[in-house]
Order: sequence, then structure tokens, then C-alpha cells
Amino acid sequence: MKILIDAFGGDNSPQEVIAGTVAAVKARKGFTAVLVGNKEVLDVHISRYGYPQDRIEILDAKQVITCDEEPTVGVRTKPDSTICKAFKERKDNEDAKAFVSAGSTGAVLVGATLKLGRIKDVARPALCPVIPRLDGKNVFLMDSGANADCKAINLCQFAVMGTVYAKAMGVENPKVALLSNGTEDEKGNALCHEVFPMLKEMKGINFIGNMEARDVLSGEADVVIADGFSGNVALKSMEGAVKTVLYGVKDAIKGSLFGRIGGLFLKKRLNKLKNKLDYSKKGGALFIGVNKPVIKAHGSAGKETFKNAILQAVDYAEFDLADKITAALEDSGAANAK
Repeated sequence: MKILIDAFGGDNSPQEVIAGTVAAVKARKGFTAVLVGNKEVLDVHISRYGYPQDRIEILDAKQVITCDEEPTVGVRTKPDSTICKAFKERKDNEDAKAFVSAGSTGAVLVGATLKLGRIKDVARPALCPVIPRLDGKNVFLMDSGANADCKAINLCQFAVMGTVYAKAMGVENPKVALLSNGTEDEKGNALCHEVFPMLKEMKGINFIGNMEARDVLSGEADVVIADGFSGNVALKSMEGAVKTVLYGVKDAIKGSLFGRIGGLFLKKRLNKLKNKLDYSKKGGALFIGVNKPVIKAHGSAGKETFKNAILQAVDYAEFDLADKITAALEDSGAANAK
């Protein structure tokens, strides 16, 4: 098994990408990491690490699609970019099972859709991050940014794909909720009003109703579905809130002598809380709905996030979600929808 990694994607590339890759291959056996990028530059950086040389390969790619470029134009005009070379390798080489990138989200999504193709009957793929909850379990948010504007049938398909994904991750009979501005059945915008009765009638979906953003981490739902705009706002609001709270606690502890003394007693529990809520430990968001696993990591991802995103890709490569999603779409009645 080979996992392709965009070595020049993200704010901290290539140093943090390489460091995370080395950490990943040291942490787990059974796969080879393929760094995609300028070989001359990568050779210089990799030489600084002690790493299993038979477990890390380089696929030379001289170009990079930046976040300032229009994604479709970048994918079409830069065939030697890290993203395009990775997708070509994935398509041509059966051993290449997944791709990880922290680069331009638009370019990754466009490239994945055009080069790998959508799973049969999927109208629109979606980004699905795994968000840690306080109870130690996870919630899957579909969509978190791939599709700003959606039709009701898209959200129905997100519910199906999210359910299949959650089951693959060990959740029995996942509870599905619709992100809205209230929990009452009649709450929401026109899209929510249209999709709500459709979700209630769908086979194979354990739909529990509307959910407000403040309750996403409550544990009431395992899968939360939304259009990409609303989902992205909810995701980044949660990330920002967690960072702010943890910073506030740290600042309060350092603010006085008694705070520092109390902090010594609470240090272990606070670290445990921080680790529970640290989304970087989950890696990245799966671009679910394309034929092969694509993991989109944060643009600001560091070594730990890259390591976990690569290990995440190894796990997903073994799930074989495509056939399960196609079957689930047919059973639910959401197949062949446009």
C-alpha cells in the first residue's frame, strides 16, 4: 500500500509535512509514504531526518497550485503540480491507495472529482471531518465546505454517506441530525424545510431531527448534515471556541500565585481535556463521494496533524467505502439523483 502526500501543500510545507511523514512511517508498518514535490528540495530536507529509507519515496513534481489561483484553471494548466501528479499516480498505480494534502482546498476537490471520478450515483462529494466529543467519541459533519450551495437531494445523499462512514468507524446505527437554527421540526431555512420530510422517510437513515450548532458536540447525534457553507461556519466556530476556552483557562492559571498552585493539581486533567478536544489528533477531513480516499488537512497543519492524516488515510484505504455507499444509496432511494 502506498499513500501519496502533497509535500508542498499547506502553510508549513515541506518541513512539517516531511516531519509528519517520518513520524507516521515510524508509528505504523504496512504502507509506503510517497512524498509528491520537487525532488531536489525534498532530498535536502529529508536528509536531516533518521527515517526508514525503504518506506519513503519521492514522486517528482515541479509545480504547486496555490490558494490564490482559481482551482479549475490550476488543475487544467499545471499538470506537473503536486496535486495533479498525485491524482495521476493514484489513477495509474493500483498500489497508490489514498492522497493527503493541506494545499488549496478548491484544487484538491476539483482534482479529486475530475481525476478520480465520483462514486456511482453520488451527485456531489462532500468534506467530512471527524470532530472529537467530550465523551471520547466522534461526530461526523457532512458537508464542511465542499458545496456552499446545495439541493435537498444532496443533503439526503450526505446523510447516506455519513451513515456508511460512521458505521465503518465502528458506530452502530448512527444517529443523523440536520443542522438548523432550532430543534423544532418547523425550524430552518427553505432548504431545511424541504429536506426534513425527505430525511424522515428515507430507508436506512436513523434521522433524529434538527440540531442547533451548539449541540453538535453533545453526543446526541453521530452524523450532522448541512450545506457546505453552514457546515464550514459551524466547524470553524467550534474550533475557535475550543481554542479560546483552552487559552482562557491557561491564562487564568498563570494570572495569580493561587492559580498556578491550583494548575499544578489540575494539570493532568486539563491535559486530558485538551487531548480530547484537539481536532489535530484526528488528522483531516475525508472527501467522501469520490472513488478513492482523499484526505484534506488544515492549511496550517503541523507535524502531528500530518502524521495523523497519513495514518487516517491508511485506515480509510482499507474501508472500501465506494461499493457500500452505492448500495446504501440504492436502498435509501437517494440514488441516481441530480
